[in-house]
Amino acid sequence: MEASLGEIPFGLDFHPSKELVAVSLITGDLHLYKYSTDDSSLQRLLDVHAHTESCRTVRFINGGQALATGSKDCSILATDVETGSVIARLENAHENAINSLINLTESTVASGDDEGCIKVWDTRQCSCLGSFTAHEDYISDMNFASDSMKLLTTSGDGTLSVCNLRTYKVQTRSEFSEDELTSVVVMKNGRKVICGSQSGTLLLYSWGFFKDCSDRFVDLSPNSVEALLKLDEDRLITGSENGLISLVGILPNRIIQPIAEHSDYPVEGLAFSHDRRFLGSISHDQMLKLWDLNDILQDSENTIKGQGAMSDSDNDEMDVDDNPSQSKKGMLALVSTLIRLLCKSCI
Repeated sequence: MEASLGEIPFGLDFHPSKELVAVSLITGDLHLYKYSTDDSSLQRLLDVHAHTESCRTVRFINGGQALATGSKDCSILATDVETGSVIARLENAHENAINSLINLTESTVASGDDEGCIKVWDTRQCSCLGSFTAHEDYISDMNFASDSMKLLTTSGDGTLSVCNLRTYKVQTRSEFSEDELTSVVVMKNGRKVICGSQSGTLLLYSWGFFKDCSDRFVDLSPNSVEALLKLDEDRLITGSENGLISLVGILPNRIIQPIAEHSDYPVEGLAFSHDRRFLGSISHDQMLKLWDLNDILQDSENTIKGQGAMSDSDNDEMDVDDNPSQSKKGMLALVSTLIRLLCKSCI
Protein backbone atom coordinates (compact mmCIF):
# COMPACT_ATOMS: atom_id res chain seq x y z
CA MET A 1 0.00 0.00 0.00
CA GLU A 2 1.15 3.54 -0.60
CA ALA A 3 0.24 7.22 -0.19
CA SER A 4 1.31 10.27 -2.14
CA LEU A 5 2.67 12.86 0.29
CA GLY A 6 2.86 15.79 -2.10
CA GLU A 7 6.26 16.87 -0.77
CA ILE A 8 9.64 15.28 -0.01
CA PRO A 9 9.56 13.34 3.29
CA PHE A 10 12.45 13.34 5.77
CA GLY A 11 11.20 11.35 8.79
CA LEU A 12 9.25 8.13 9.34
CA ASP A 13 8.04 6.27 12.44
CA PHE A 14 5.39 3.69 13.40
CA HIS A 15 3.22 3.73 16.52
CA PRO A 16 4.49 1.24 19.14
CA SER A 17 1.17 -0.64 19.41
CA LYS A 18 -1.40 0.71 16.91
CA GLU A 19 -1.77 0.72 13.09
CA LEU A 20 -0.49 4.29 12.79
CA VAL A 21 2.47 5.69 10.86
CA ALA A 22 3.83 9.26 10.95
CA VAL A 23 5.80 11.13 8.29
CA SER A 24 7.56 14.51 8.53
CA LEU A 25 7.98 16.68 5.42
CA ILE A 26 10.34 19.23 3.95
CA THR A 27 7.58 21.86 4.24
CA GLY A 28 7.53 21.56 8.05
CA ASP A 29 4.30 19.54 7.96
CA LEU A 30 3.53 16.41 9.95
CA HIS A 31 1.25 13.69 8.54
CA LEU A 32 -0.32 10.84 10.49
CA TYR A 33 -1.82 7.85 8.66
CA LYS A 34 -3.88 4.88 9.73
CA TYR A 35 -3.22 1.69 7.80
CA SER A 36 -5.38 -1.40 7.55
CA THR A 37 -4.23 -4.98 7.39
CA ASP A 38 -7.43 -6.03 5.62
CA ASP A 39 -7.97 -3.75 2.64
CA SER A 40 -4.44 -2.41 2.08
CA SER A 41 -5.50 1.21 2.52
CA LEU A 42 -3.86 4.28 4.06
CA GLN A 43 -6.09 6.94 5.62
CA ARG A 44 -4.64 10.32 6.58
CA LEU A 45 -5.76 11.30 10.08
CA LEU A 46 -3.66 14.41 10.74
CA ASP A 47 -2.02 17.11 8.64
CA VAL A 48 -0.29 19.55 11.00
CA HIS A 49 1.95 22.45 10.06
CA ALA A 50 4.42 21.70 12.84
CA HIS A 51 7.41 23.90 11.96
CA THR A 52 8.27 27.02 10.00
CA GLU A 53 11.11 25.17 8.23
CA SER A 54 11.71 21.57 7.15
CA CYS A 55 10.63 18.88 9.62
CA ARG A 56 13.56 16.49 9.45
CA THR A 57 12.70 13.81 11.99
CA VAL A 58 9.72 12.34 13.85
CA ARG A 59 9.27 9.86 16.72
CA PHE A 60 6.29 8.53 18.70
CA ILE A 61 6.92 9.28 22.39
CA ASN A 62 5.28 8.69 25.78
CA GLY A 63 4.00 5.26 24.80
CA GLY A 64 2.56 6.52 21.53
CA GLN A 65 0.43 9.30 23.04
CA ALA A 66 2.43 12.06 21.33
CA LEU A 67 4.67 12.74 18.36
CA ALA A 68 8.00 14.53 18.75
CA THR A 69 9.42 16.34 15.72
CA GLY A 70 12.74 18.11 15.16
CA SER A 71 13.26 20.84 12.60
CA LYS A 72 15.67 23.02 10.74
CA ASP A 73 14.15 25.90 12.72
CA CYS A 74 16.01 24.47 15.79
CA SER A 75 12.79 23.64 17.68
CA ILE A 76 11.32 20.40 19.03
CA LEU A 77 7.54 20.02 19.02
CA ALA A 78 5.32 17.54 20.88
CA THR A 79 1.96 16.93 19.16
CA ASP A 80 -1.02 15.04 20.59
CA VAL A 81 -1.72 11.95 18.46
CA GLU A 82 -5.48 11.99 19.04
CA THR A 83 -6.22 15.68 18.45
CA GLY A 84 -3.20 17.07 16.60
CA SER A 85 -2.94 19.88 19.17
CA VAL A 86 0.39 21.19 20.48
CA ILE A 87 1.43 19.70 23.81
CA ALA A 88 4.72 21.57 24.11
CA ARG A 89 7.16 23.43 21.91
CA LEU A 90 10.83 23.93 22.75
CA GLU A 91 11.97 26.94 20.77
CA ASN A 92 15.73 27.04 20.20
CA ALA A 93 16.10 23.53 21.61
CA HIS A 94 19.43 23.51 19.76
CA GLU A 95 21.61 26.31 18.48
CA ASN A 96 21.63 24.63 15.06
CA ALA A 97 19.19 22.72 12.85
CA ILE A 98 17.98 19.43 14.36
CA ASN A 99 18.57 16.45 12.12
CA SER A 100 17.91 13.34 14.23
CA LEU A 101 15.74 12.03 17.09
CA ILE A 102 15.80 8.68 18.89
CA ASN A 103 13.80 7.14 21.73
CA LEU A 104 15.94 6.07 24.69
CA THR A 105 13.30 5.09 27.25
CA GLU A 106 9.55 5.62 27.44
CA SER A 107 10.13 9.13 28.77
CA THR A 108 13.52 10.18 27.33
CA VAL A 109 14.73 10.97 23.82
CA ALA A 110 18.00 12.18 22.31
CA SER A 111 18.31 14.80 19.58
CA GLY A 112 21.25 15.56 17.30
CA ASP A 113 21.93 18.70 15.28
CA ASP A 114 23.89 19.91 12.25
CA GLU A 115 27.01 20.79 14.28
CA GLY A 116 27.38 17.47 16.10
CA CYS A 117 25.69 18.46 19.37
CA ILE A 118 23.55 15.83 21.16
CA LYS A 119 20.97 16.58 23.86
CA VAL A 120 18.97 14.19 26.04
CA TRP A 121 15.43 15.22 27.01
CA ASP A 122 12.81 14.22 29.55
CA THR A 123 9.68 14.23 27.38
CA ARG A 124 7.24 14.47 30.28
CA GLN A 125 8.98 17.35 32.01
CA CYS A 126 10.10 18.96 28.71
CA SER A 127 13.55 19.49 30.23
CA CYS A 128 17.11 18.85 29.04
CA LEU A 129 18.93 16.20 31.08
CA GLY A 130 22.34 16.55 29.43
CA SER A 131 24.21 17.96 26.46
CA PHE A 132 27.54 17.24 24.78
CA THR A 133 29.31 17.54 21.42
CA ALA A 134 30.04 14.22 19.71
CA HIS A 135 30.96 15.32 16.16
CA GLU A 136 32.16 18.19 14.02
CA ASP A 137 29.38 17.89 11.44
CA TYR A 138 25.71 16.90 11.29
CA ILE A 139 24.40 13.88 13.22
CA SER A 140 23.15 11.53 10.53
CA ASP A 141 21.87 8.65 12.69
CA MET A 142 21.77 7.33 16.25
CA ASN A 143 21.37 3.87 17.82
CA PHE A 144 20.89 3.15 21.52
CA ALA A 145 22.45 0.14 23.30
CA SER A 146 20.25 0.07 26.41
CA ASP A 147 22.16 -2.67 28.27
CA SER A 148 25.32 -0.57 28.40
CA MET A 149 23.69 2.90 28.25
CA LYS A 150 25.74 3.72 25.16
CA LEU A 151 24.51 5.93 22.33
CA LEU A 152 26.16 5.24 18.98
CA THR A 153 26.14 8.12 16.51
CA THR A 154 27.28 8.63 12.92
CA SER A 155 28.04 11.92 11.27
CA GLY A 156 28.84 13.80 8.12
CA ASP A 157 32.36 14.20 9.50
CA GLY A 158 32.98 10.53 8.64
CA THR A 159 33.23 9.17 12.19
CA LEU A 160 31.37 6.84 14.55
CA SER A 161 31.10 7.97 18.18
CA VAL A 162 30.23 5.93 21.27
CA CYS A 163 28.67 8.14 23.94
CA ASN A 164 28.19 7.26 27.61
CA LEU A 165 24.74 8.47 28.66
CA ARG A 166 25.57 8.07 32.35
CA THR A 167 28.22 10.77 32.12
CA TYR A 168 27.05 12.56 28.94
CA LYS A 169 30.51 12.26 27.42
CA VAL A 170 32.00 10.71 24.30
CA GLN A 171 33.69 7.49 25.37
CA THR A 172 35.46 6.75 22.11
CA ARG A 173 35.46 7.86 18.50
CA SER A 174 36.54 6.12 15.31
CA GLU A 175 39.20 7.31 12.93
CA PHE A 176 37.92 9.43 10.06
CA SER A 177 36.61 7.35 7.17
CA GLU A 178 36.94 8.35 3.55
CA ASP A 179 33.40 9.72 3.31
CA GLU A 180 30.31 10.62 5.30
CA LEU A 181 28.68 7.98 7.52
CA THR A 182 24.91 7.98 7.06
CA SER A 183 23.42 5.27 9.30
CA VAL A 184 24.20 2.81 12.11
CA VAL A 185 22.82 -0.48 13.52
CA VAL A 186 24.08 -3.00 16.12
CA MET A 187 24.07 -6.69 15.11
CA LYS A 188 25.48 -10.12 15.95
CA ASN A 189 24.12 -9.93 19.53
CA GLY A 190 25.94 -6.71 20.20
CA ARG A 191 29.31 -7.81 18.84
CA LYS A 192 29.21 -5.85 15.56
CA VAL A 193 28.29 -2.27 14.66
CA ILE A 194 27.41 -1.65 11.00
CA CYS A 195 27.63 1.82 9.43
CA GLY A 196 26.35 2.91 6.03
CA SER A 197 28.37 5.41 4.02
CA GLN A 198 27.97 7.88 1.20
CA SER A 199 30.14 5.76 -1.10
CA GLY A 200 27.84 2.73 -0.69
CA THR A 201 30.31 0.74 1.43
CA LEU A 202 29.21 -0.81 4.72
CA LEU A 203 31.77 -0.44 7.52
CA LEU A 204 31.80 -3.18 10.18
CA TYR A 205 33.20 -2.40 13.65
CA SER A 206 33.80 -4.89 16.45
CA TRP A 207 32.31 -3.82 19.78
CA GLY A 208 35.01 -2.38 22.00
CA PHE A 209 37.35 -1.78 19.04
CA PHE A 210 35.90 1.33 17.45
CA LYS A 211 39.03 3.12 16.27
CA ASP A 212 39.06 1.35 12.91
CA CYS A 213 36.61 -0.93 11.14
CA SER A 214 37.30 -4.66 11.18
CA ASP A 215 35.70 -5.34 7.79
CA ARG A 216 34.18 -3.58 4.78
CA PHE A 217 31.38 -4.67 2.47
CA VAL A 218 32.32 -2.85 -0.72
CA ASP A 219 30.09 -4.69 -3.21
CA LEU A 220 26.75 -3.50 -1.88
CA SER A 221 26.09 -0.41 -4.00
CA PRO A 222 27.90 2.34 -5.92
CA ASN A 223 25.33 4.75 -4.44
CA SER A 224 25.05 6.18 -0.95
CA VAL A 225 23.44 3.91 1.65
CA GLU A 226 20.94 6.34 3.16
CA ALA A 227 19.20 4.05 5.66
CA LEU A 228 19.86 0.81 7.56
CA LEU A 229 17.24 -1.27 9.38
CA LYS A 230 18.12 -4.38 11.39
CA LEU A 231 15.95 -7.39 10.55
CA ASP A 232 17.67 -9.91 12.84
CA GLU A 233 21.18 -10.62 14.11
CA ASP A 234 22.39 -11.76 10.67
CA ARG A 235 20.40 -9.66 8.20
CA LEU A 236 19.61 -6.02 7.63
CA ILE A 237 17.66 -3.94 5.13
CA THR A 238 19.35 -1.12 3.23
CA GLY A 239 17.85 1.88 1.49
CA SER A 240 20.06 3.48 -1.16
CA GLU A 241 20.31 6.72 -3.07
CA ASN A 242 19.29 4.94 -6.29
CA GLY A 243 15.89 4.02 -4.80
CA LEU A 244 16.70 0.35 -4.23
CA ILE A 245 15.79 -1.42 -0.98
CA SER A 246 17.78 -4.62 -0.43
CA LEU A 247 18.01 -7.49 2.04
CA VAL A 248 21.65 -7.95 3.03
CA GLY A 249 23.44 -10.65 5.02
CA ILE A 250 26.25 -9.78 7.42
CA LEU A 251 29.21 -12.12 8.05
CA PRO A 252 29.12 -13.66 5.58
CA ASN A 253 28.57 -10.37 3.73
CA ARG A 254 26.26 -10.81 0.77
CA ILE A 255 23.33 -9.22 -1.03
CA ILE A 256 20.50 -11.70 -0.52
CA GLN A 257 18.18 -9.89 -2.91
CA PRO A 258 16.56 -6.54 -3.78
CA ILE A 259 13.15 -6.49 -2.08
CA ALA A 260 11.56 -3.14 -3.00
CA GLU A 261 12.19 0.13 -4.84
CA HIS A 262 11.25 3.79 -5.23
CA SER A 263 12.13 4.09 -8.93
CA ASP A 264 15.42 6.04 -9.07
CA TYR A 265 14.68 8.35 -6.14
CA PRO A 266 16.76 8.30 -2.92
CA VAL A 267 15.32 6.31 -0.03
CA GLU A 268 15.12 8.67 2.96
CA GLY A 269 13.91 6.35 5.72
CA LEU A 270 12.95 2.78 6.69
CA ALA A 271 10.95 1.45 9.67
CA PHE A 272 8.98 -1.60 10.85
CA SER A 273 5.38 -1.58 12.00
CA HIS A 274 4.81 -2.52 15.65
CA ASP A 275 4.02 -6.15 14.77
CA ARG A 276 6.75 -6.26 12.09
CA ARG A 277 4.17 -7.19 9.48
CA PHE A 278 5.01 -4.17 7.33
CA LEU A 279 8.19 -2.48 6.20
CA GLY A 280 7.68 1.25 5.71
CA SER A 281 9.78 3.35 3.35
CA ILE A 282 9.85 6.99 2.28
CA SER A 283 11.66 8.53 -0.65
CA HIS A 284 12.26 11.67 -2.65
CA ASP A 285 9.57 10.42 -5.04
CA GLN A 286 7.21 11.90 -2.38
CA MET A 287 5.72 8.50 -1.60
CA LEU A 288 5.10 6.56 1.59
CA LYS A 289 5.07 2.84 0.86
CA LEU A 290 4.23 -0.09 3.12
CA TRP A 291 5.52 -3.48 2.03
CA ASP A 292 4.22 -6.82 3.32
CA LEU A 293 7.22 -8.20 5.19
CA ASN A 294 5.94 -11.79 5.14
CA ASP A 295 5.93 -11.79 1.34
CA ILE A 296 9.39 -10.24 1.25
CA LEU A 297 10.89 -12.80 3.63
CA GLN A 298 9.23 -15.70 1.82
CA ASP A 299 10.74 -14.54 -1.46
CA SER A 300 14.14 -14.16 0.19
CA GLU A 301 13.99 -17.69 1.62
CA ASN A 302 13.28 -19.03 -1.85
CA THR A 303 16.21 -17.01 -3.21
CA ILE A 304 18.56 -18.34 -0.53
CA LYS A 305 17.53 -21.91 -1.31
CA GLY A 306 18.12 -21.29 -5.00
CA GLN A 307 21.53 -19.76 -4.33
CA GLY A 308 22.44 -22.64 -2.06
CA ALA A 309 21.65 -25.17 -4.77
CA MET A 310 23.73 -23.31 -7.35
CA SER A 311 26.79 -22.27 -5.34
CA ASP A 312 29.35 -23.90 -3.11
CA SER A 313 28.86 -23.81 0.64
CA ASP A 314 30.84 -21.24 2.67
CA ASN A 315 31.82 -23.83 5.31
CA ASP A 316 34.41 -26.59 5.18
CA GLU A 317 31.98 -29.49 5.07
CA MET A 318 31.95 -31.87 2.13
CA ASP A 319 29.52 -30.95 -0.62
CA VAL A 320 26.64 -33.40 -0.93
CA ASP A 321 25.20 -34.20 -4.33
CA ASP A 322 21.43 -33.62 -4.29
CA ASN A 323 20.97 -36.02 -7.20
CA PRO A 324 23.18 -39.12 -6.75
CA SER A 325 21.79 -40.91 -9.80
CA GLN A 326 22.73 -38.04 -12.09
CA SER A 327 26.15 -37.87 -10.47
CA LYS A 328 26.78 -41.58 -11.07
CA LYS A 329 25.77 -41.25 -14.71
CA GLY A 330 28.21 -38.38 -15.11
CA MET A 331 31.05 -40.41 -13.56
CA LEU A 332 30.35 -43.41 -15.78
CA ALA A 333 30.42 -41.19 -18.87
CA LEU A 334 33.73 -39.68 -17.76
CA VAL A 335 35.31 -43.10 -17.17
CA SER A 336 34.08 -44.33 -20.54
CA THR A 337 35.62 -41.31 -22.27
CA LEU A 338 38.98 -41.85 -20.53
CA ILE A 339 39.05 -45.51 -21.56
CA ARG A 340 38.42 -44.58 -25.21
CA LEU A 341 41.22 -42.01 -25.13
CA LEU A 342 43.64 -44.51 -23.59
CA CYS A 343 42.76 -47.09 -26.21
CA LYS A 344 43.36 -44.60 -29.02
CA SER A 345 46.76 -43.69 -27.57
CA CYS A 346 47.77 -47.35 -27.48
CA ILE A 347 46.96 -47.90 -31.18
